[in-house]
Amino acid sequence: MAEAHQAVAFQFTVGPDGIDLQLSHEALRQVYLSGLHSWKKKFIRFKNGILNGVYPGSAPGFMLVLAGYLGRAHYLKVDPSLGLLVKLGRHPLCLCFCSRYMSVQKQMLVGGVMVGTGLWIAIIFSMRTVLKGLLSWHGWMFAPHGKMTWQIRLWLILVNIFSGMQTPMLYSFQNSLPHLPVPSVKDTMRRYLESVQPLLSDEEHRRMQSLALDFEKNLGPKLQWYLKLKSWWASNYVSDWWEEYIYLRGRGPIMVNSNYYVMDFLYAFPTHLQAARAGNIIHAIMLYRRKLDRAQIKPVRQLMLQNTIPMCSSQYERMFNTSRIPGIETDTVQHMSDSRHIVVHHRGRYFKVWMFYDGRLLLPREIEQQMERILADTSEPQPGEETLAALTAGDRVPWACARNAYLRHGKNKKSLDTVEKAAFFVTLDDTEQRPESLDHYAKSLLHGKCYDRWFDKSINLIVFKNGTMGLNAEHSWADAPIVGHLWEQVLSMDPVKLGYTADGHCRGEPHPNLPGPQRLQWNIPPECQTMIANSLSVAVALANDVDSHIIPFSDFGKGLIKKYKISPDAFIQLALQLAHYRDKGKFCLTYEASMTRLYREGRTETVRSCTMESCAFVRAMISNKTREEKLCLLTQAAKKHQQMYRLAMTGQGTDRHLFCLYVVSKYLGQDSPFLQEVLSEPWRLSTSQTPLQQGELFDLVNHPEYVTTGGGFGPVADDGYGVAYVIVGEKLINFHISSKCSSPETDSHRFGNNIRQAMLDMLNLFELDKKTLK
Repeated sequence: MAEAHQAVAFQFTVGPDGIDLQLSHEALRQVYLSGLHSWKKKFIRFKNGILNGVYPGSAPGFMLVLAGYLGRAHYLKVDPSLGLLVKLGRHPLCLCFCSRYMSVQKQMLVGGVMVGTGLWIAIIFSMRTVLKGLLSWHGWMFAPHGKMTWQIRLWLILVNIFSGMQTPMLYSFQNSLPHLPVPSVKDTMRRYLESVQPLLSDEEHRRMQSLALDFEKNLGPKLQWYLKLKSWWASNYVSDWWEEYIYLRGRGPIMVNSNYYVMDFLYAFPTHLQAARAGNIIHAIMLYRRKLDRAQIKPVRQLMLQNTIPMCSSQYERMFNTSRIPGIETDTVQHMSDSRHIVVHHRGRYFKVWMFYDGRLLLPREIEQQMERILADTSEPQPGEETLAALTAGDRVPWACARNAYLRHGKNKKSLDTVEKAAFFVTLDDTEQRPESLDHYAKSLLHGKCYDRWFDKSINLIVFKNGTMGLNAEHSWADAPIVGHLWEQVLSMDPVKLGYTADGHCRGEPHPNLPGPQRLQWNIPPECQTMIANSLSVAVALANDVDSHIIPFSDFGKGLIKKYKISPDAFIQLALQLAHYRDKGKFCLTYEASMTRLYREGRTETVRSCTMESCAFVRAMISNKTREEKLCLLTQAAKKHQQMYRLAMTGQGTDRHLFCLYVVSKYLGQDSPFLQEVLSEPWRLSTSQTPLQQGELFDLVNHPEYVTTGGGFGPVADDGYGVAYVIVGEKLINFHISSKCSSPETDSHRFGNNIRQAMLDMLNLFELDKKTLK
């Protein structure tokens, strides 16, 4: 064990001849290499901090400005210091130093360098201010699809110019991103009333109009003033409250209700060996973490306009070394600056595995070697250890009480700290998962046995017995596209760049002297075991109630949809509206997640997909209207959806503004009947698209087997559906549907069939011939 080596780095004995020191050179070497790694990491962060701080400035730009300034002063024969050192020289100490060690020419040169540096800094801040102003303009998003006006071309040129010459790093654009704007109360009221019109009777809508008008004239302006004040002071007026009140203050289980999952390849099976698959994937994740620590990941940009528009990268900061910590009233997010180990769970036991040895990251075959040792370990779980993680799956208050009472002392504290401070959590699952049973696979990733995932960790990697794997991610620290970015890079590295031998092992050789994993020790009293059992019963009931269904829809994909100049996302959302109406015979409040990462520290906004236009289209589809009428209504509904999506992305959504107004009202102790009613409305259809962000990593034309299955989440409402979908390539759309078995109104398989039929019925409106379908 590495810890054991460090503990005996030196020993001493006292004998008749005095003190005899016994040094372990190998242990001292490991300590030295560990310290060297730490200092390298600190230096890289310091360097990156400087580079990000002066962006869009660069070293060549600094030399250019300095040379230009000093050259101009020399040509005009003027003092480049602008008399700066003369003024400083009036101070006795400066006068003594300058007159003794520097000639007049050197004084002028040093002063010129100081003035030139100040000029360079002024240019940087000017460029950053102009760039922030340019990025605040979103007219490009509302331009007709495929058309590039001269205004947009000019704007793109200016964005590229003011982005500077230096190649940007992950966080380079953070200080140049605009702040999320606060919509006017009047606009939010108008958009809200428009969104609920198809769901309310005329009388109910008039009542909501009355409540909204009263709020707009009386309490609304007062609450808005506080929001405006916060938007001027804070980086983002929504994100901190969203994280705290939507995620961290929730006292119910985060398993199923908050955490989400990501799946493996749909068709490819790189290896059947569990330890080998874990070796490659863990190594790939650690390589990604290293790139993240060094800010070597390219800034994520909006996919439109040649990937020119930067998006906020702040959510990447807490991807690793992060754990959610339970509290009585609210949880907190604990993030460590570094972690050199992971924790592996197998058959109810916990193992600490060091990721570095000999001053370097372990290679895939060496990680496989560690996993093999864990799989071969025949020791039994300690009392209470096997189901310990059920505490993270149940209600938050009992977990907080158990943690504070029984897990914050002695060996329990040491072991718990090891788990919570790990880079991420790994489960070597003792079950097998196959694509033939995607529904069971999804449920296993979403909740497992309720005690074999540490649901508080930012990332849980689950590797199954047959080599299939996936992720379970905690939601408070970031949204799904952040984890999706990691997962795309990991999947692209696994079978091609890292690869496997003919017999399924990782490439390379085992390490002959690698210390083995360290078994974590627990002393869990009977009282704590009772609390674990109670949490497990709550979690099992929740897990058993989940009805999951996965549809790999391969009849057609976005390629065919775009041929008719319809937004693929709008097409799918309309298909979901049609499917839901056929499933339940009514419309419902629909949630679609949209990103607001065009703004600093932006997270999400809601697109209310059930509109008057979408309802008109659905009614037409179940009536005897002509194909032309249905197609016209489809086009109108798709355009309306695109318009709403663009408004949400540009800070003109409805729900985050209403949420923040509600929070302010609670701080002020002033209740609003309008806000209370609005924020109590259930989302009976909750949807989310996880876009493929790095399509260039996958050659789906030559290797179609490397398509990802995507991921999903649990149902949001007791009587509703959760639908996640991922558009893969040109010919595949994967749907992940969830609902509750206990609801008599829902059935995930039935809804899945309705989605498939709705997609096909909408395609038939186009009357495309068979050649087009190909």
